[in-house]
Amino acid sequence: MGLIPFDIGDSIEDVMEVVRRYWGFDGLRPLQQEAIRAGLDGRDSLVVMPTGGGKSLCYQVPPLLAGRTDIVVSPLISLMKDQVDGLRANGYPAAALHSALEPHERAEAERFIASGDCRLAFVSPERLVTSWFLETVEHLGIKTFAVDEAHCISHWGHDFRPEYRQLAILKERIPDASIHAYTATATERVREDICTQLALTDPAVLVGNFDRPNLIYRLIPRLDLRAQVREIVARHANQAVIVYCISRKDTESLAQSLRESGCSVAHYHAGLNSGLRHRTQEDFTNEHLDVIVATVAFGMGIDRSNVRCVIHAAMPKSVEHYQQETGRAGRDGLDAECVLLHSPADSLRWRTLLERSAAEGEGSNDALGASLALLDEMRRYCAPGACRHRSLTEHFGQRYEPPSDDSCGACDVCLGETEGLVEATKEAQMILSCVARVGQSYGMGHVADVLRGADTERIRNLGHETLSTYGLMSDRTQKQLMNLTFQLLDQRLLERSSGEYPVLLLNDTSMEVLRDERTVHLVPAKTRRVRTTAREAASWEGVDMELFESLRQLRTELASERGVPPYLIFSDASLRDMAHKKPTTRDEFLDVHGVGEKKLADLGEAFLACIEAGEPR
Repeated sequence: MGLIPFDIGDSIEDVMEVVRRYWGFDGLRPLQQEAIRAGLDGRDSLVVMPTGGGKSLCYQVPPLLAGRTDIVVSPLISLMKDQVDGLRANGYPAAALHSALEPHERAEAERFIASGDCRLAFVSPERLVTSWFLETVEHLGIKTFAVDEAHCISHWGHDFRPEYRQLAILKERIPDASIHAYTATATERVREDICTQLALTDPAVLVGNFDRPNLIYRLIPRLDLRAQVREIVARHANQAVIVYCISRKDTESLAQSLRESGCSVAHYHAGLNSGLRHRTQEDFTNEHLDVIVATVAFGMGIDRSNVRCVIHAAMPKSVEHYQQETGRAGRDGLDAECVLLHSPADSLRWRTLLERSAAEGEGSNDALGASLALLDEMRRYCAPGACRHRSLTEHFGQRYEPPSDDSCGACDVCLGETEGLVEATKEAQMILSCVARVGQSYGMGHVADVLRGADTERIRNLGHETLSTYGLMSDRTQKQLMNLTFQLLDQRLLERSSGEYPVLLLNDTSMEVLRDERTVHLVPAKTRRVRTTAREAASWEGVDMELFESLRQLRTELASERGVPPYLIFSDASLRDMAHKKPTTRDEFLDVHGVGEKKLADLGEAFLACIEAGEPR
């Protein structure tokens, strides 16, 4: 496996002509040239680019230039539909075959593919490996295949899907096939597995920069989840926000809390019927909803480019999941905020869920070990101290180069918003002493109530108001005390029994702390201040806000008339550029970011009229 040369030769002008005509871009992003070259040369490739890095353009350009039909393997119907709608809006000949098509739509797509005029045909992995489809592919002489979300093929990936393993048949049936694998998240081990499973021959391995400099990462101790989420969502009023939770129950209760505060919100999880899930996803995509509270069941296939904030209500179970989910923010290149509300309890909760799943026969011991290793990596990422951009980049084996002064300027650590570890031996001794005083027979909620001096019937019935530790930490809330207790558990300074009603237990290290033989450092359980970054402020410099809102309204109206998501009309980045440049002629409008010849002809008149009017519609 090796990298291909950077210079793509004489065809660069042809490539740029196509890119300008169909997408309105004046240049290519890093590695797109090399990936396009591999597609044109019929050389197998593995392309790893972060979400929003422009992977799709790499497999969209070659069939246009070569005048051929290529196949794209995609895991979700919604993902296929959005991509085909977006391509057709740009005048690109594309089609999809999936189970949601009506019979006449399927027949039309099949005729279009068979005609040779279709440049990209999107199919699921299950459909691709059917005898009928493989025979059709061979009959049409199709030899180039793009595998999207290729990490799904690897046991070591974060979203393994058994049906992807069937794709190995491609090289068996079509030995001279050119296969191009694309993914946003893959460690070196996963990359090697992808190449092996797809039987790639001397592939060009192109790994882009994993850093997303337009994302502002913040990790904040979870103290009052509902209040914290409401505050973050309020910072992004009338903007798209995704909130990720671990359980279905969590999504429903948090969505209800946001709804009560007047937020336009819906919840989403795999337990809902398919019709409701589809409507909710469509409402979010079409900007009828501002906020989605969801499990990880929501996300893959969501191509809305103007998500301005992703919130994790709890720690994800791997850095790969975190990077992919936060990557759904700021796909348009504009700044977006990613907030992880975490507690040391999260790693314990995930460990319990993973071990329970393994005990019920859902996976091998090797798979459990791999999952627990990924969980430990995520837990370490949540530790205070290191720049978040640096930690993420280095996790994927890359060197991080900060923009200036060894600071990313776009995370809580570099912005000075964090409270680092502080010496907290006395606080730890108070908590451990209380565990001892209640006889190591109660859970952390009760221990916290004793420490804060709660006047409850249970405490009175047990006589725990007479303990020496009663009210010893009355200046702390229950949530703050539980956060500190979870940190002690996470550092193995305290144990917790198994079972449905776990109790707190002391261990040898607990006794060392109580005897002043061990110093304890904890993260203070305090609310943190949030600052506006210089990048956020600069991104709006020179933009006529009133005109931007008028353009957004026009975009919504046109999208509704045409039955497509608003971002397929124009991205927020394009609208901001319009509200900054204020073009008055067709030639000037063609210079706006994301405006190609097709969109100029199709949309130029309406948007130029809006700009000329210069007032809200």
